[in-house]
Amino acid sequence: MTGSGDGGAAVRFTGVRRVHRGGTVALDGVDLAVPHGSIFGVIGHSGAGKSTLIRMVNALDRPTTGTVEVDGVDLHWLSGDELRAAQKRTGMVFQQFNLLETVSVRDNVAMPLRLDGVRAAEARRRAADALEFVGLGSMADRRPRELSGGQRQRVGIARAIVRNPRVLLCDEATSALDPTTTAQVLQLIARINEEYGTTVLVVTHEMDVIKDLCHEVAVMESGRIIEQGSVLDVFVRPRTETARTFVGTVIPHEIPSRVRERLGGAALLHLLLIDEQVTSPLVSGLIHRFGVQVNILHADMTDIQGHTVGQMVVQIDGDAAAVAAARAALGDQVTAIEEVAA
Repeated sequence: MTGSGDGGAAVRFTGVRRVHRGGTVALDGVDLAVPHGSIFGVIGHSGAGKSTLIRMVNALDRPTTGTVEVDGVDLHWLSGDELRAAQKRTGMVFQQFNLLETVSVRDNVAMPLRLDGVRAAEARRRAADALEFVGLGSMADRRPRELSGGQRQRVGIARAIVRNPRVLLCDEATSALDPTTTAQVLQLIARINEEYGTTVLVVTHEMDVIKDLCHEVAVMESGRIIEQGSVLDVFVRPRTETARTFVGTVIPHEIPSRVRERLGGAALLHLLLIDEQVTSPLVSGLIHRFGVQVNILHADMTDIQGHTVGQMVVQIDGDAAAVAAARAALGDQVTAIEEVAA
């Protein structure tokens, strides 16, 4: 399960366009580089092109124009044994598990190896190792129907890594799971990345998955990548309305309409705070220094890739000069400040 470690791109899309029969454009000029050893997320609404993009990486779909390279190999020109060899560099974790109900958990995991012509005893040994890694070694002889949803997904992950792939593809791998099980599966995927250096490409419509798992993220809309950057940057400085909408599902700062009505259109300030700013006594400082009144209408915080990100929506009242001075002081103490209407 090791990556090549050359510091370049494990997966590279260059000018990729995919037009399906009937003229539907699934991908429209995608340029994307996924660094070796990273956990890279792609997020978008249904129909954005996420699943088509990920299917390109293991050549289950092909570009109409452009190139898709895995470890520097352009998959478009491969066929037969060369294509099958290239596909072994990737493992795939599906949303609906895709397990065979008529065979044991161990045989489900061993199936890719048996298709490769690996001897039965060796395939079963490697399957047992993969099941131990995902914490299901004691369930190798059970049938998938005897397992919970989270356990079935762990079997799917074991099957995906049994070939020691360089790239692990996760297609909405947690959307069928409850929040607790989702967290466990994400921890397992992060462990695969950390311990084996496996590059992970995740497509999802859940921003919580991006926040808790990924290092970088690309936002897709209508077959195009409209925004890309580190997860922290996209969370704290989203540049597109689509990204802001997704971020808002994790870090909401909308004021309820009934509260807005009571405020009567008063100006509010949305404050963004990172790390030590979160624990700084901003509000008490404003009150004591400028003699203003500060009404906190909303506040929360979350962890994003090792950073604490907090936000507040506040209303500042008082003498006009004092309010202006307080707002100016805030600008020097927080990461970002934005005026929003009540």
